[in-house]
Amino acid sequence: MPRINCPHCKKEFVYRVVKDVPHFPFCSERCKLIDLGAWLDEEYRIEEPVSPEALNRIEKKGEGKENE
Repeated sequence: MPRINCPHCKKEFVYRVVKDVPHFPFCSERCKLIDLGAWLDEEYRIEEPVSPEALNRIEKKGEGKENE
């Protein structure tokens, strides 16, 4: 049977299929919510430079909303 460590508390748990673990890859609802809270508090973030093309698209979307 596969073994995995919870990304938050590092507790090891065993499962037969992913459907057996409702909070996969976390060991519990608590660990899942703590992880979500960290994303919402911006403790975790995915950063990358904004390309000129992406910046133009963002600016164009903003211009369209000013006329509403």
